[in-house]
Amino acid sequence: MKKEKIHIQYVRSAIGCSEHHKRVLRGLGLRKLKQVVVRDDTPQIRGMIATIPHLVKVVKGETS
Repeated sequence: MKKEKIHIQYVRSAIGCSEHHKRVLRGLGLRKLKQVVVRDDTPQIRGMIATIPHLVKVVKGETS
C-alpha cells in the first residue's frame, strides 16, 4: 500500500509565536523559512498543520 505524501512549506517566521507553535514547527522538521519538507499524509500531520496554518503552506498534495 503506497502512502500519500504531502509537501509543507515554512512561509512565515515564528518570532513572537508561542513555544507550542515553535515545537510543532520543529516536529514537522521545519527549521528555515521557505524550506519544504515531505511527510506522509496522515491525520497526525494534518493536525499539526491545522495548529499553525498562519506559518506553513501545503504546496503539493492538496487533497482536502
